[in-house]
Amino acid sequence: MAVWRRLLYCISLVQLKMWRVDALPGIVMVMMLAAGCAGNEVVATAPNVATTTLAGVENATITATASSTASDAPPGEIAVQPNVVVTTAAAVLTATLVETPSETPTVSIAALLPTSTPTTAPASVIEPTPDGVVRQIRVPILMYHYLSTPPPGADIYRQDLSVPPELFAAHLDRLLVEGYTTTNLYQVVDALQRGAPLPDKPVVITFDDGYRDNYENAFPLLKERSMQATIFVVTDFIDEERPAYLTWDMAREMMEDGISIESHGRNHISLANKDDDYLIWQALGSLETIEYELGVRPRFVSYPAGEYDRRTIDIFQSAHYWGGVTTRQGATLDNQRLFELPRIRVRNTTTPDELIRLLSLDW
Repeated sequence: MAVWRRLLYCISLVQLKMWRVDALPGIVMVMMLAAGCAGNEVVATAPNVATTTLAGVENATITATASSTASDAPPGEIAVQPNVVVTTAAAVLTATLVETPSETPTVSIAALLPTSTPTTAPASVIEPTPDGVVRQIRVPILMYHYLSTPPPGADIYRQDLSVPPELFAAHLDRLLVEGYTTTNLYQVVDALQRGAPLPDKPVVITFDDGYRDNYENAFPLLKERSMQATIFVVTDFIDEERPAYLTWDMAREMMEDGISIESHGRNHISLANKDDDYLIWQALGSLETIEYELGVRPRFVSYPAGEYDRRTIDIFQSAHYWGGVTTRQGATLDNQRLFELPRIRVRNTTTPDELIRLLSLDW
């Protein structure tokens, strides 16, 4: 299985940078690259392959390379791939009204639950074609991490990032009472690019890192309420079967119940100030692993530690990601900045009242 995953990964590398060969030599080149990946060997560059550029990326030379497994360091050179056309979003200016939450009414939570279980975006989903309208919408994207009580002796970072299950349940119930409806990033991008309708008072729930307590504690609470969420996973950590992180079986089960599984990179290393080869290794490595394991190609990235730069965006966009979420605070989304979507950080100290206050801010 590991050989086939390396084979798929390397073929995708061949397809990410543009290359030009005559018909027969081209077939031979792909076969050579595929064989090299499967055997973990270095493959020489075909003599008639032209040096060209990656869509939106300058100075991307075409060379063949040694393949790497999920836990290897990135190769020094990355093999190449075909005519990638990246469409850039037009942009936005459609403001949505923001309702100031009123005093919480007394109402049955059960009566507020959706009548059907949401489903995540299918593998065959097509990127929305921009309609040319510059558009902004206000959709809060909540950012969670751990969904558990911090262990004794936890440092200030672990404490700050940990939301106990009972507090998370109170957050979800308060969202329902206030009339919020969970949606996903696929629907958000469709709204930004084409003006597709969103539910009343939409909100996106996201989790960074893919901790196991997301499955053990958050997932049951979301499922009981038929609410959607997105989990950004670190693929090498799952492959290495680290006990604090999800397994692929857990991810599959959640995906079947409306949870989107997206990329948080391969190994949670900063994506800022990195060269193209390293960024391609991160973008394609995590994408191909998720697609192989779950049968669904991820389209969104959460930048590890919120660190990225213009080059990071160019590479992930050229790899056919649709957008990226940041750690920048805010709730106004812009279709000219799809790879810099802001979020609202939820902390251990965020009460339901504070959560609603944050959602009501005009930022």
